[in-house]
Amino acid sequence: QVQLVESGGGLVQPGGSLRLSCAASGFIFSNYVMRWYRQAPGKERELVASIARDGGTTTYVDSVKGRFTISRDNAKSMVYLQMTMLKPEDTAVYYCNALNGYLRYWGQGTQVTVSS
Repeated sequence: QVQLVESGGGLVQPGGSLRLSCAASGFIFSNYVMRWYRQAPGKERELVASIARDGGTTTYVDSVKGRFTISRDNAKSMVYLQMTMLKPEDTAVYYCNALNGYLRYWGQGTQVTVSS
């Protein structure tokens, strides 16, 4: 049974930091590109960050470059999103995604709220 379970979300003040984690199981983790998406109320789901199967290549949406860092641990089947200098516009539900060709899996999401 494929599972992606996100954790680490919460309420944080502007300028603060959070680290999201995603625990994967039920598939060969190292065969999948891993991504973080987010969806704010009334907006479409947005790709935030992506990391290659071996962790060697990462990409980010422009709005988070220099503030967010995606990483993975293939031995633990984990992917992370370190978020710093958070802004109110980062408020969204954050989703973990696994991609391998036509195979795509999603987690249930974790809420991140940036507010004073």
